Amino acid sequence: MTDTILKISNLKVAYGGIHAIKGIDLEIKDGELVTLIGANGAGKTTTMKAITGLQGWVSGEVQYLGKSIKGVPSHALLRQGLAMVPEGRGVFARMSITENLQMGAYTRTDTAGIAADIERMFVIFPRLKERATQLAGTMSGGEQQMLAMARALMSQPRLLLLDEPSMGLSPIMVAKIFEVVRDISAQGVTVLLVEQNARLALQAADRGYVMDSGLITMSGPARAMLDDPKVRAAYLGE
Repeated sequence: MTDTILKISNLKVAYGGIHAIKGIDLEIKDGELVTLIGANGAGKTTTMKAITGLQGWVSGEVQYLGKSIKGVPSHALLRQGLAMVPEGRGVFARMSITENLQMGAYTRTDTAGIAADIERMFVIFPRLKERATQLAGTMSGGEQQMLAMARALMSQPRLLLLDEPSMGLSPIMVAKIFEVVRDISAQGVTVLLVEQNARLALQAADRGYVMDSGLITMSGPARAMLDDPKVRAAYLGE
């Protein structure tokens, strides 16, 4: 597949007088798993918010499915197949797991399809099935992360943005989350992954971008980046 799903051109974002993003270019093709890595404060989350309509920008262009999405609200982008799992998960704490999944499908009207997809989420995330009636706020961080990912998948996204899915999780849960990320990608969902664990992110991804102080400083095939001495020194602790 070579069709471009997302194309960012010379994007600049500022908060007050501070330029958080200083003119970046980024492209994702249909079916790719692309990761964006970098230190805290590099501008990764701001980039994600700009893509999803949660953050305006000063100049530049963001195109989704070949069309500019400047000024398009987040809920409209969701209906067009662009979904994000935010950093911090953001589950509906006072709703059950099943109710959270139903909320993820709020843009859909195919009742039978929604029910089938809830069952599919329970296959992907067996732990959610065990706790289907449990309130989301009483779950562990890892379980909430699974729920947040499953809820986003209920919208049947073309492009799924994952912002720091492994943050604060145990090593066993991190391994499970990355297994699911790879499975989601294998099923044909295009993924943009922002992740603090650069090694796991690059091992899972097709291509990678490195962001530093609001700029893209490096990009290329993920495997090559894993072997790059600069990446290894700066982000892999070697």
